[in-house]
Amino acid sequence: KNLRFSKEDIAYLRSLNTFDEDFLNYLADFRFSGDIYAIPEGTVVFPREPLVKVVAPIMEAQLVETAILTIINHQSLIATKASRVVCAAKGDGIMEFGLRRAQGPDAGVYGARAAMIGGCIGTSNVLAGQLFDVPVKGTHAHSWIMSFPDEYTAFKTYANMYPDACCLLVDTYDTLKSGVPNAIRVFQEFKDAGKPLKKYGIRLDSGDLAYQSIKVRKMLDDAGLTDCKIIVSNSLDEHTISSLNMQKARIDGYGVGERLITGASSDYSEDSISLLGAVYKIAAVEENGGFAPRIKVSGSVEKITNPGLKKVYRVYDQNGKAKADLIAKADETIDMSQEFRFVDPDMPWRNLKFTHCTVRPLQEKIFENGKLVYKLPTLNEIRAYVKKQLDEEIWEEEQRFVNPHKHYMDMTPDYYDMKMSLLNDSRA
Repeated sequence: KNLRFSKEDIAYLRSLNTFDEDFLNYLADFRFSGDIYAIPEGTVVFPREPLVKVVAPIMEAQLVETAILTIINHQSLIATKASRVVCAAKGDGIMEFGLRRAQGPDAGVYGARAAMIGGCIGTSNVLAGQLFDVPVKGTHAHSWIMSFPDEYTAFKTYANMYPDACCLLVDTYDTLKSGVPNAIRVFQEFKDAGKPLKKYGIRLDSGDLAYQSIKVRKMLDDAGLTDCKIIVSNSLDEHTISSLNMQKARIDGYGVGERLITGASSDYSEDSISLLGAVYKIAAVEENGGFAPRIKVSGSVEKITNPGLKKVYRVYDQNGKAKADLIAKADETIDMSQEFRFVDPDMPWRNLKFTHCTVRPLQEKIFENGKLVYKLPTLNEIRAYVKKQLDEEIWEEEQRFVNPHKHYMDMTPDYYDMKMSLLNDSRA
């Protein structure tokens, strides 16, 4: 919408002695004039899914390529990672704590946005809170404790300053012998003074979190502080949180930082994610009043593109569960009122049919003739949309971390035949 080239931009490009003056004059008046179709943000998508379609003069289409790819690849990765972490927590809140480990300020800010879409309940990134109207949550640093003459004084001062949001970091010196006893002392003093803290807790940030949480829970309960929350942090991800749950740790919430904001994982198995590989390729070129399909052929099967103008649909069974996704030619009519034959591109010899199903087209028009024609939802609306899909539409078997069930990316027979024809006719 706002892609422009300023006088300073043009002067810099001219200084490179690479571009013709006609081209620089073109850039001075540049405005995107094409159409963009996209699967709405927050939609659960799968490998080899057509996410965005740009229909524009090739010059314009190429100028928006890098921006589209960096936004989709980065934020989709972080939203996916956050969703996995939230799933592992089984209802306990996840706070995004990753700004200081992000790959730069922009990645930290927009990574926090993506983490909220993935299901986090808040972020420690105050700028992200301001920009996107999301809850800001966090605790103090170890430096707060160390700047005072002793731990008790630091805790007491913090509680006086933030009585409605007092979460004390208890592992600066000794968690069980110093940190927790001093926190209990402060909490008890406020309670005895008739002004109990409203929202309060402790944060564990090192050591054996499962063991410590069980010990700390007993210490808090024995002191009558049964409503005190236990929050943990320290290089967490979906795998470590799942392990903590299996160990019956007594944890109420998690602060997840570096492995969320970078998309990193604690293991290197096939289900780990550390990057997202969305690509941007020509699918069709306008010729003789229509669009002729183009295909990228490669010795790596996963790099062979899906050609032509196409639409993508989600197929639902009678219970509203997503059964598969379906790629079709743009001008095909998809009628599920009767048996509908389709092709599994990985096993095309099988005779497959959808029965008693419904379909929903996934892509919507976002830009038309360079003008935004789509009402952009709020971040909270996108977040709720993600949760609804995961709770109601996407099978639990597809969401498990180990050996998940495959969500099928099928094709109509006409589309599959067109793709095979292009592959057969391809030549250097």
